[in-house]
Amino acid sequence: MGTESTEVAVVGAGPTGLALAVDLARRGVDAVVLERAGALFPGSRGKGLQPRTMEVLDDLGVLDTIRAAGGPYPVGMIWQGGRRTGEHRMFEPAAASEDAPYNEPWMVPQWRTQEILHARLEELGGRVAFGREVVGLEQDPAGVTAHLASGAPVRARYAVAADGGRSAVRRALGIGMTGETVDPGPTLVADVRVAGLGRDNWHIFPPGADGEGFLALCPLAGTEDFQLVARFAQDTRPDLSLDGIRKVVAARSHLAPEDVTEVRWASDFRPRAALADRFREGRVFLAGDAAHIHSPAGGQGLNTSVQDAYNLGWKLGAVLRDGAAQSLLDSYAEERRPVAADVLGLSTRVHRGETRRGEATRQLGIGYRDSSLTAETRRDPGRVRAGDRAPDATVDGVRLFDAFRGPHWTLLALGTPAPATPGRVRVVTGPAHGSYGTGLFLVRPDGHVGWSGDSADGLADYLTRFGLR
Repeated sequence: MGTESTEVAVVGAGPTGLALAVDLARRGVDAVVLERAGALFPGSRGKGLQPRTMEVLDDLGVLDTIRAAGGPYPVGMIWQGGRRTGEHRMFEPAAASEDAPYNEPWMVPQWRTQEILHARLEELGGRVAFGREVVGLEQDPAGVTAHLASGAPVRARYAVAADGGRSAVRRALGIGMTGETVDPGPTLVADVRVAGLGRDNWHIFPPGADGEGFLALCPLAGTEDFQLVARFAQDTRPDLSLDGIRKVVAARSHLAPEDVTEVRWASDFRPRAALADRFREGRVFLAGDAAHIHSPAGGQGLNTSVQDAYNLGWKLGAVLRDGAAQSLLDSYAEERRPVAADVLGLSTRVHRGETRRGEATRQLGIGYRDSSLTAETRRDPGRVRAGDRAPDATVDGVRLFDAFRGPHWTLLALGTPAPATPGRVRVVTGPAHGSYGTGLFLVRPDGHVGWSGDSADGLADYLTRFGLR
């Protein structure tokens, strides 16, 4: 039996693995996504895309399709005894601005997000190998060999475990997870068809006086389905069958059992918050739920996962295509593990009602000021500093997000002469700007400012670190 060869083996075709594969494909990196299932995941689970993730999807070339596939979150409607008793807004409002054009979470069922990313991957020449279950990994100084339940092994320079919270790869590597149970009782999540319930609201049926019985039915944008969420007491085993779900809906709402006409997907879980003890073992990296498990409250898990992929993709590309030192890959865990730890705490606080969904959950403030890749050399830095997300703006008629889009670096020269740069760095020049101020801003491929200076002193040395000189 021969061995299949590739540069990067991505284990898992969820949002994390697909986003990473898209990013690698547009960089000309040969990658294969190994998915043990025979098809993409069928459920709605992670349905909320935060503004920062919308920016990532803009860069990956799928934003228009994502926007067409989904819609904004509806206002929550609280029911008691079959009557509407009040409204509940899930998110603190935020106005769109030039700096941040995507101001609110966008609802797209996870299965649809995955379909869109998969189509983009195929458009770029990438592929998912379905029915390929990884059962073991071997590493040596030159690469990784993934052994499969059936078929030839896969040999790669690097591997990425994006195979979910029960990651077989993480367990095979012996990497533990540290965390806590957020809620001791199980939660049922299902995609259902419901008759006689309006689609203009997220319908919320609060628990009774005993604290049990919470039910919510959210119309899933772009579909005819509702996402059902029901919480249960500890030691309960939810019935995932059509009859079982009908009984729950009838017991906790004014709807009749037969109003639930179909169950399209159902699952149950116990909300946890857990962080992998490390995000890397040799040539294997953990990303997404394989590295951090969140409560679904606040819509942070899928978003943090896609942003893991976005951080790792350009670094693998720099090593495999640009000749950057392998030590660059150390910065993945350095940058992303603290972010995951912070977001886990946020998700847990939202789940427990200790904080609202607002500015922090939109994830626009996540940055890397303390990273070893960050160099702020200006004498008097302004609001946007090295390590920060590079905000959108229009500079001398050029929209910055349009300039950033693609697998390249971008140098902003604002009120400062632009130096000569390598061909793989796009240059945008213009006067000082209100958000950025004056200076040179070198924007990484993931939309964060890597280096900033009053002049070009030190810029060439910085670029050399990434194989760009």
